Amino acid sequence: MTISAIVPVWNGKELLARLLRSLGTQTLQPIELIAVDNGSTDGAPEVARQAGARVIPMGRNAGFAAAANRGIGEASGDALAILNSDVELGPQYLALLAADLENSGAWFATGKLLRDAPPAALEPLIDGTFDVVCRGGTAARLGFGQPAGAFADTGCSIWSAPWTAALFRAGLFAKAGLLDERFESYLEDVDFGLRCARLGLGGVYVPQAVAHHRGSASLGRWHAKTVRLTARNQVFLLARHYSPGALRRHAWRIAVAHLLWGGLALRHGAPLAWLRGKLQGIRQWRALRGEETFDRGELDRLLTGNEALIRQSMREAGSADLYWKLYFLLSGSGAK
Repeated sequence: MTISAIVPVWNGKELLARLLRSLGTQTLQPIELIAVDNGSTDGAPEVARQAGARVIPMGRNAGFAAAANRGIGEASGDALAILNSDVELGPQYLALLAADLENSGAWFATGKLLRDAPPAALEPLIDGTFDVVCRGGTAARLGFGQPAGAFADTGCSIWSAPWTAALFRAGLFAKAGLLDERFESYLEDVDFGLRCARLGLGGVYVPQAVAHHRGSASLGRWHAKTVRLTARNQVFLLARHYSPGALRRHAWRIAVAHLLWGGLALRHGAPLAWLRGKLQGIRQWRALRGEETFDRGELDRLLTGNEALIRQSMREAGSADLYWKLYFLLSGSGAK
């Protein structure tokens, strides 16, 4: 299996250099490295060129989705590794994902992402494993902030991989399409995962493949733009994937999930950004409606199973994320 590595870039040259060094130590080397530059101003493209990358300039910050799509269109490998510029891969990361793809026949694979932590940290924490969506329409990166053990150490079949450090068969994009560039950045990978689930194109989580992730390195997790785009794109997910019947059935859960997320935005000083995002999503609702909706039973089985995974993850970690604890309590989905 030949691999093309694709790195969307927007500034952060020091972190990019770290990623490129880790790519150079891979036991399975990519046949090409493509850096798609979203208008960097700090010299990041030159860092990529010095590492042997082909740099494709977008000319502006067009968003992660547009940059990743451009890289996919330029790549020639049998499999495409999509990598955030703020990750650092373990030496066998790509080899382990490629082996699991070949052995399982899955369409994509992702590994265990650990948070970057100070040297004094007692134990590493999980940054993410794979993505799930609750019936309320908000997404979770399973294991986020939990100790690196138990749930996160068990491989499994998945439907949505974070596009932080994932490997995809090149043929997947002819079946599922590319990222929806209307999302720009944030949750575009969850939208892609829902499309894969609807089409029965599954993936695998490979915990033996380990990478470290800085997370929200470009803007910050609670930067106003991050909050606005995330809040807007949560509405986009509902518009694209929930039928009118699903919206009625889960109306209370949707209200709880989205208002609780607004509470988090308020707590972090970004309530106006959250409100602007929701209003932008509502204004574009009609343009996105009815494109990718599931059959009733199919969607409910998927989302109910996702909620079971969220509860299992919290149980095995021995602690409950307050957001999800309140969601299960207030939505009537059960807190256990």
